[in-house]
Amino acid sequence: MASNPSQSCCYRGCKHYGKPLGTITTLNGFEVYTSHPPNKSTENGILILTDIIGHRFTNAQLIADQFATNGYFVMMPDLFHGDPVPLNKPGEFDMQKWRMGEYHPQGKAHLPIDIDPIVETCIREMHTNFNCKKLGAVGYCFGGKYVVRHLLPGKIDVGYTAHPSHVEANELKSIKGPLAIAAAELDAIFPAEKRQETEAILKELNLPWQMNLYGGVKHGFAVRGDHESPVVRYAMQSAFLQALEWFKEHLSS
Repeated sequence: MASNPSQSCCYRGCKHYGKPLGTITTLNGFEVYTSHPPNKSTENGILILTDIIGHRFTNAQLIADQFATNGYFVMMPDLFHGDPVPLNKPGEFDMQKWRMGEYHPQGKAHLPIDIDPIVETCIREMHTNFNCKKLGAVGYCFGGKYVVRHLLPGKIDVGYTAHPSHVEANELKSIKGPLAIAAAELDAIFPAEKRQETEAILKELNLPWQMNLYGGVKHGFAVRGDHESPVVRYAMQSAFLQALEWFKEHLSS
């Protein structure tokens, strides 16, 4: 495995404040958050695949709006059938039971067989109904696995992930497009040995890749970091700029 399974650090962090500018609609029975660039162009699209806190998390919506402000049409789906994990969820919580759907009212699980169709529906919608000519994807934590799984011809052209979780080595070996990674120094899910394993795989693929390591920050910093900490704030801003430069080079040009 190129990154470890989710842990409690995947839903811990700080809520950010601001007013999201996008809209929530329904696509094939699940919600999607969309945000348009100032010129309303949909030529270059970005699909955001969230951490387990989901598409209604203000932090994620503000990030989507930032990508839109920089010229991209953005779609961000509900990957969890209305069953995200609340930020800083109190009390007992079993991550594996959640993944298997034991907390969902209808027992809907959160495994690749459940997530892949949502991702594929969004990709199809962006290519056909929104006429996106090129498509990038951003995956935070949980979502990073699905950027990797769909970084294939006819699906996602360019990928970026921050502090990914649950990525299997064989999934990473199967990518067919450029991939950038923003990694946290203090991350039990994507620790040094997993970063080294990932680097070795990417070197063998002979595709454009980049991995930036941000010192002094923990898993989840790119979405749920504490704005009051100068170190974390700098890392958050830099990780977002890393994504913008990556897409400018490999998606927009």
